[in-house]
Amino acid sequence: MRLKTLAVWGIAGFLLAASPALASEITHDLKTTIDQVILIINDQKLKDDQDTRRTLLRETIDKRFNYEQMAMRSLAQAWSERTAGERKAFVLLFKKLLETSYANKIESFGEGTVDYLDELVKGNYAMVKTKVVRKNKSMNVDYKMIRQGGHWQVYDIVVEGISMIRNYRSQFTKILQEESFDVLMKRMNTANM
Repeated sequence: MRLKTLAVWGIAGFLLAASPALASEITHDLKTTIDQVILIINDQKLKDDQDTRRTLLRETIDKRFNYEQMAMRSLAQAWSERTAGERKAFVLLFKKLLETSYANKIESFGEGTVDYLDELVKGNYAMVKTKVVRKNKSMNVDYKMIRQGGHWQVYDIVVEGISMIRNYRSQFTKILQEESFDVLMKRMNTANM
């Protein structure tokens, strides 16, 4: 009986510790961004105005995403082989690709909620664990974050255990090994059209 009571209190303590009300500025800032994104998606005035909706989504997301970190990590060791100009061009294309991909996914979100489950912090790195709950299903979405310039920014999103950056890295590495950086840039440019 006593162990059962301890277990119940332990679970209750975990749930309270994971509550957004008790979370740090990291979770709070991420939640603020996600809340803004959801408001934009659900704004009935923007339902038939995809251009304005996408612009607002892009502006909101850009404040929280660290595209240079994402681009650098997706190219892995090939990043150091690039010139400053190539890196800059790659970051711009990667940013555009990610904005479009993220906007497409988020626009299909529909009715649902986001539960903030946990926050893990180690130095200048953090992970905010969330669960997206929709009518018919739910999925775990973890945001990996880095502190740069005094701000916490997302550098990877892990959906149901699958890292977005690792996925891009795998695709990009294959293209770089079989073809070239120029081919990769052309493909990314085509994908952004």
